[in-house]
Amino acid sequence: MSVNLNALKQYQNVDLRATAETASPHKLIEMLIDGALGAMAKAKGAIERGSIEERTQHVNKAVEIVIGLRGSLDHEKGGEVSGNLDSLYEYMTRTLMLANRENDGERVQEVMNLMLEIKQGWAGMPEDVKQGKAAAENA
Repeated sequence: MSVNLNALKQYQNVDLRATAETASPHKLIEMLIDGALGAMAKAKGAIERGSIEERTQHVNKAVEIVIGLRGSLDHEKGGEVSGNLDSLYEYMTRTLMLANRENDGERVQEVMNLMLEIKQGWAGMPEDVKQGKAAAENA
């Protein structure tokens, strides 16, 4: 059974890489957000089960993704929104690190809620923005 699970995981990783290679920048960010949410959900579950090793692994993965999201911000084009997201991502990183240190599922949930708000905003972008086209080009 273990071999089959490993094969499935390898297949999923290949599929994810293939999707990432052909995805638009908007879709890549969406995938990162989903990855962060998944890692945080797993971290929260590990906290509830008392699994320190799993908690640390999943919180660290979530932190890495949030740092990646923060690093992807374009402050020239993003203006005030980019600055606000930068501050929010910094807060999320600190809060996740505290959650890990203090074994605090509520802090993980707080960051999950914030990330869900970002996800909703990201999904609600107009199609021309998702495709990387300025609205002015269509005028």
